[in-house]
Amino acid sequence: MNEQLPSYPTAYSVEDFLSNLAAVRQRIAAACARVARDPAEVRLLPVSKTVTEERIRLAYAAGCHELGENKVQEASRKAEAMADLSDLRWSVIGHLQTNKAKVVARFASEFQALDSLRAAEALDRRLQAEGRGLDVLVQVNTSGEPSKFGLAPTEVADFLQALPAFSALRVRGLMTLARLSADPARVRPCFALLRELRERLRQQAPAGIGLEQLSMGMSGDFELAIEEGATVVRVGQAIFGARATPDGHYWPDHQSPATSAQQEHEA
Repeated sequence: MNEQLPSYPTAYSVEDFLSNLAAVRQRIAAACARVARDPAEVRLLPVSKTVTEERIRLAYAAGCHELGENKVQEASRKAEAMADLSDLRWSVIGHLQTNKAKVVARFASEFQALDSLRAAEALDRRLQAEGRGLDVLVQVNTSGEPSKFGLAPTEVADFLQALPAFSALRVRGLMTLARLSADPARVRPCFALLRELRERLRQQAPAGIGLEQLSMGMSGDFELAIEEGATVVRVGQAIFGARATPDGHYWPDHQSPATSAQQEHEA
């Protein structure tokens, strides 16, 4: 189904970034007001995939000291190039191939797409070697689309029970991607399901497994996510501007183009 997607102004200066960030924060505040939430409960994670180092530095000057990236190699390259910005934190938000775990272990502050014990083991082993820990979120496929990454909701409880074995992983919560649709009736249930799942899992989660964070909602739908309880929203295009790079370039090669487009647009 083809939907008219929103247009986002591209930021080319610190002033542009300040304007775009103010607009996003206004949207966050309005969504929080509708459901009597404190905007301070919602963490804004700017997503900088496809953005050049020069523009990222402008965004940093405007206050973006934490960035999300989908591709590990791109994130690592940017982190190295901007190592002089000592308080700039990097969150990997895309699917992880286990052979890239060693790269993530070296530089990332957070990994939001944990969905297999194989990835957990690889990350834990590499983190132990680096003498580091890593905040992680478990990705859940709440839309039920077979081409999407993430655990089925019915698999999450058993998955969480296995995670205390990986002591370098600090489990903070859950993450999901909603359906790409302009119809809130199709999008909202994906977010509501993650919130409801979190509430059920809290009663049985192992000691040391935190489920405080719900990472859900991107540029096109984060207001709905906030209304359903999001504590992290991953916003790219509404801050940096629309992307020209083909969607599929920023997701694993084996993922279908349709799914790539769905996931890429939302940030």
